[in-house]
Amino acid sequence: MLKVGLTGGIGAGKSEVSRLLVEHGAVLIDADRIAREVVAPGTPGLAAVVEAFGEDVLAPDGSLDRPKLGSIVFSDPQKLAVLNAIVHPLVGTRSRALEDAAPGDAVVVHDVPLLAENGLAALYDLVIVVDARPETQLDRLVRLRGMTEEGARARMAAQAPRDKRLAIADVVIDNDVPLEELERRVRDVWADLVSRARRPQE
Repeated sequence: MLKVGLTGGIGAGKSEVSRLLVEHGAVLIDADRIAREVVAPGTPGLAAVVEAFGEDVLAPDGSLDRPKLGSIVFSDPQKLAVLNAIVHPLVGTRSRALEDAAPGDAVVVHDVPLLAENGLAALYDLVIVVDARPETQLDRLVRLRGMTEEGARARMAAQAPRDKRLAIADVVIDNDVPLEELERRVRDVWADLVSRARRPQE
């Protein structure tokens, strides 16, 4: 098994790369999706979040009101640390269970947006960083996701600097290119990952 960490700045195209890797046969473990699952209605995770932040973070249907919670934690580092202390261990446990269920020769790709920020590179055999110029990221966030330029710049600034992400990369996929070229680059990376996964572990 080859454990791959996949990350990239917002708007760099990480989701597209993870989709292409899955098409080639990767087992995808999506940290963001798991983070939503572990605080779904009826879970111990949601109960712990409500205990820490109060009933106000619930939507009328009993689910977590993510924008409301976000407005509380993202302006207060201590509250964000409390939330992370609840959610991160649950995500880690679920991720390990999914990894353990994968075939022995699988390429397991962990899609982790905050891999650089949280110093997680050592958890993986290999780290792939999807990279794009800041102006490309900004254009995609405004044009494709409908963000304001100010909002997009704030989201980008909240992440690790580009050079910090690139410093932990074993493989960089440059995504300042048309989709056809990205598909070719991912195909080449996939061939290398399969070859590594099949090598005897030393």
